[in-house]
Amino acid sequence: MKLDVETLRYLSKDDFRVLTAVEMGMRNHEIVPTELVDRIACLKHGGTYKVLKNLLKHKLLHHDSSKYDGFRLTYLGYDFLAIKTLVNRGVFTAVGRQIGVGKESDIFEVATEDGTVLAMKLHRLGRTSFRAVKSKRDYLRHRTSYSWLYLSRLAALKEFAFMKALEEHEFPVPKAVDCNRHCVVMSLVQGYSLVQVKQLENPDVVFETIIGLVIRLAEHGLIHCDFNEFNIMIDDNEMVTMIDFPQMVSVSHRNAQMYFDRDVECIFKFFRKRFNLSFHEEKEAIDQSELDEDESGWPCFSSISKSAGFLDKELAASGFTRKDQDDLEKFVEGKAEQDVGSDEEELVDEGHVFDGQDGANIRSLSFLRLEDQNEQAVVSHDDIDVDESSLQAFVNDANGDVGGENKKEKEVDGEITNENENDAELAKRLNKQRRQAVAAARGRRRALSARNSYKDKGGKSSQNAKIQKQLACW
Repeated sequence: MKLDVETLRYLSKDDFRVLTAVEMGMRNHEIVPTELVDRIACLKHGGTYKVLKNLLKHKLLHHDSSKYDGFRLTYLGYDFLAIKTLVNRGVFTAVGRQIGVGKESDIFEVATEDGTVLAMKLHRLGRTSFRAVKSKRDYLRHRTSYSWLYLSRLAALKEFAFMKALEEHEFPVPKAVDCNRHCVVMSLVQGYSLVQVKQLENPDVVFETIIGLVIRLAEHGLIHCDFNEFNIMIDDNEMVTMIDFPQMVSVSHRNAQMYFDRDVECIFKFFRKRFNLSFHEEKEAIDQSELDEDESGWPCFSSISKSAGFLDKELAASGFTRKDQDDLEKFVEGKAEQDVGSDEEELVDEGHVFDGQDGANIRSLSFLRLEDQNEQAVVSHDDIDVDESSLQAFVNDANGDVGGENKKEKEVDGEITNENENDAELAKRLNKQRRQAVAAARGRRRALSARNSYKDKGGKSSQNAKIQKQLACW
């Protein structure tokens, strides 16, 4: 569909409000019902239906009444939403001529307020010439349902991320400026597509530069997958620039070697036909060789190592799976363990080695520290209003039980058998009694007399409880 930006000047705020309402409704509707558009837009006096009629006239919406009365966005309406947002951000102020057409996108010139010319790429997936997007591109990942507008948005976000990362690593790519929906704004490359070039002063140098870019991408963990004469720009000084990045995959992809060899083969074939460069292509010998390149200069994928970085991990490129992430983390942890092991070896050399007796002493010290903390917790609650006599009796009983157990332990001190079991039982009883004492001190545990006094208030049982309490005081 042709982009006619003249209509954009005559659209009002209500028009964009209804367009945005349809876009929001398309998150969970293929065809957005008219009533839902009206509720989302919230225009006064039924103005939504008048605006819908105007948008239909300019082909910004498509009307469908096969199952129910509803609307959906067209690519032209999606273009207007993206352009309006970027204009409001101040990214550019004017849209110029169309400078490129592809099977997945259209390229336009745009101008900023100071007159700088940029390139605007509008992704248009779903054209008749390229509809096998689900099998050829990994945009959906785990998703099952999709629309062409949503796929175009995913492709734009992916290309913007790849362009930013490659620019930071000093690859010859256009400078990414901004991105919104399916629109990507980048710097305009002053040059020509390599397919339009008929003659070069130094074809050998250009060829080596392009092959070097393929190898350098692989060293950073990425494969272009569409590296041919249509996606390579060259200027008057024979400087090369790469374009078109949404389809890039990781070197861990199961078809990575096939994609790598295909990119290299496209470059070899083009330079052989266009500039009459001679190559001795022996692919079987190349695959078996251990060198990076053979006499013809054909690079070998298996000999390229990811020594320059992990861009596929940073950008979550297609083919970089969870298993690759785990392997990378294990590799990093292995280095850390080696460092720790070297430190331990240094300690052994210096004589600072812990034996079993030291470990036992450490465990006993930690147990004593735990006992001290428990005793401090009991003492710290002296300010709570609790019957001191009952609490003291309870603690005395607990101490008495502990004393009896200590006596029994002293009697069997000479016996070595069942010592570990006695220690475990002793520790368990001590902890249980201390927990009971702490609970009583905090008021969480009421005495039996207090609990029974509430069962029959004013009855015989309560009177008996009072008499028993007075007798206990006497």
